[in-house]
Amino acid sequence: MARQDRAIRTRRVILEAAASVFDESGFDRATIAEILARAGVTKGALYFHFSSKEELALAVLHEQVLDIAVRPQQIKLQEFVDAGQILAYRLRDDAIQRGAARLAIEQGSNRLDRRQSMSAWTSFVEGLLKEAKARGEVLESVNVRDAAELFVGAFAGIQMMSKAFTDQDDLCHRLAVFFEHTLPTIAVPAMLARLRLDPERGALLDAELRRHREARDASDGAEGAAAAHLLDAAP
Repeated sequence: MARQDRAIRTRRVILEAAASVFDESGFDRATIAEILARAGVTKGALYFHFSSKEELALAVLHEQVLDIAVRPQQIKLQEFVDAGQILAYRLRDDAIQRGAARLAIEQGSNRLDRRQSMSAWTSFVEGLLKEAKARGEVLESVNVRDAAELFVGAFAGIQMMSKAFTDQDDLCHRLAVFFEHTLPTIAVPAMLARLRLDPERGALLDAELRRHREARDASDGAEGAAAAHLLDAAP
């Protein structure tokens, strides 16, 4: 179990280092040597987890979606808004999110299949909108697949504009403005009036998720220590 925990931590360290390098240099200019130096691991440790720079980049793109978790809400559309605002907030300084964002939208190497990231985000948003529609929160006339692709594509453009002007500092505000103008086209009016779209919500939700994760990790650590003590005490 201890070896497995170390392997998981090492993999995460490598991913975050790679994401930072991708964010700063892009995919083509990033090198394995730079990623190794940033991660502080051996070449053997890196290649134990990832066989190539391409595999590393795809793992960063995959991790971006896994990293976004939202607290369940009575209104499913609120979860959709919250997911967007958490992502917008984390794009300010989260290595995985920033690296994946650049990988997903930069022009350059054709060796990296960026469709996986766009497809994953579209499926994630489509799932939220489908459930919202089933609950009567979304207008019957809305095609949720088309809406999901629209939101994902628009977010990519908003993110690029924010990156150019403020290095993502105003992304939460830009996203709130976007929601204010687009949600009325898909949401049932009664639901729309109950949504919280304030740009500060991303920071509050991210802090809440971090506290929950830290409490869970502390609990898991205590349980692991207790189990190890029992094993040591066993005859």
